[in-house]
Amino acid sequence: MSDSGKLKLVLCWHMHQPEYRDLQSGEFKLPWTYLHVIKDYVDMAAHLEAVPQAKAVVNFAPILLEQIEEYARQVNGYLHDRISITDPLLAALVDPSIPADPEERMRLVKDCMRANRERQINRYPAFKRLIEMADWLEHHYDSLTYVNSQFISDILSWYHLIWMGETIKLTDTRIKRLIEKGSGYTLHDRIEIIEVIAEQLSTIICRYKALARKGQVELSVTPYAHPILPLLLDLNTTREAMPDAPLPELDVYPGGEERVLWHIEKGVHTFKRLFGFKPKGCWPSEGSISDQTLKILSDFGFDWTASGGSVLNNSLNLAENDNASGIHHPFKLQGTDIVCFFRDDGLSDLIGFEYSKWHADDAVGDLIHHLENIAEHEPNGKVVSIIMDGENAWEYFPANGYYFLSALYQRLTGHPKIELTTFSECLENKAEIKPLAKIVAGSWVYGTFSTWIGDADKNRGWDMLGDVKGAFDKVISTGRLTDKQVQQAEFQLAICEGSDWFWWFGDYNPGEAVSNFEKQFRLNLTNLYRLLGEEPPAYLALSFTQGSGTPAMGGAMRPSIDLYN
Repeated sequence: MSDSGKLKLVLCWHMHQPEYRDLQSGEFKLPWTYLHVIKDYVDMAAHLEAVPQAKAVVNFAPILLEQIEEYARQVNGYLHDRISITDPLLAALVDPSIPADPEERMRLVKDCMRANRERQINRYPAFKRLIEMADWLEHHYDSLTYVNSQFISDILSWYHLIWMGETIKLTDTRIKRLIEKGSGYTLHDRIEIIEVIAEQLSTIICRYKALARKGQVELSVTPYAHPILPLLLDLNTTREAMPDAPLPELDVYPGGEERVLWHIEKGVHTFKRLFGFKPKGCWPSEGSISDQTLKILSDFGFDWTASGGSVLNNSLNLAENDNASGIHHPFKLQGTDIVCFFRDDGLSDLIGFEYSKWHADDAVGDLIHHLENIAEHEPNGKVVSIIMDGENAWEYFPANGYYFLSALYQRLTGHPKIELTTFSECLENKAEIKPLAKIVAGSWVYGTFSTWIGDADKNRGWDMLGDVKGAFDKVISTGRLTDKQVQQAEFQLAICEGSDWFWWFGDYNPGEAVSNFEKQFRLNLTNLYRLLGEEPPAYLALSFTQGSGTPAMGGAMRPSIDLYN
């Protein structure tokens, strides 16, 4: 079969972490950026490097890229000049002195318990024993005084070893030796671990840049701090897919369009600085689109964007779109020049939520069977888009998805009826583009914005954000801030506008995650008031949302179809 007759398949991996730094103190409040670098971003690059015929789209949030840069700078600064690291967990890994204070020790122990029990902890009997002791200590707090320094050294070492990517565990002799050692880790061992971490942080962006240069990867961008663009533009777009949703007291986010343009411009600027070219595509945060969002992305000059299949399905139900059909096609909204691809939600969710429970060969075989059915029963010219989180899914797979991803790339590249490609190549090869008269605003999660707005806690977050934006506008209009202060305030505002804080608000999420992100949101708002020279409102001292839920995958990912309604 000629390439032109093959089913076109785009695998699009979205790499994203919010800003975890307190921008005023410089301290990283949570360690997820560097942990996902050494576990997921490294493995995802290595799988593509191992199969040169494979192709994928990889999307980076600019705020993530900047944090990777900062981590690389700090860790190399520590190794070369013993400059202190501002991530408490990473700093503890190489601290010659283990803290004597029982509370500090318990904090480190609890930090080292944040991992997948089945796939990361139970896989290693030596670490499993440490975690079982840590579980006991949580319920016998008075015994902490009897915990020696070696226990803390071992649990810190093991925690970073289990977070290493599978491709590092298989190839790096230092990591192999340290895993085999099992216990009694020394400061020298811990410094060896941070040397490996430094190598990954320092090279990961260059590895993706090299894959892009070879044509294996198309790199795309998200607006700078990962805001939900349609909501910044118009909170009422919530009701296009959820007509009865309660909205915040805030009628409109002040200056929303100006802020959307700021995030897009700043995001592209960061991308160009690190990768050396302007991206052709933009994955809007969480695949969130609306008519106005698509017009702005089109005017900005992007060739393509993408969203969830549920958004297209909602849109195809409109009378205006009565001639349009089929998710396996790109579409173009009338009045715009940008092409929008839509995620095959079913296939994407199989990878995200089901295949981790399967044998890797069976899972890949099942996915290919679905793709062969599409190739056989639908006309030529179809584009299947599998778009998903490039980081959180893999900790639920054996060996961080190593066997699944290896088999996936190898079998797809050798398949006679399926061609791995990229969104830009689809456009260059004149994929059939269908027209749309109107889009029903929504995201890749359920086709709605319910993850970020529409319940009491999320709406309260929007009202708090609206308050600080009003204060920002008022102070900026007085002209009393210096240019440097204005720039600092703009960056701090951008962090406050990120989508992740709202994702975690709500009692259906796990309590610890809600607490961590809610505290960070209030800290971000407080920091902005102080940068503006304003007194933060008293309500920012009080928690406003708690979680008690146990969602699938810990809540870090959501299926595209709401299973609970």
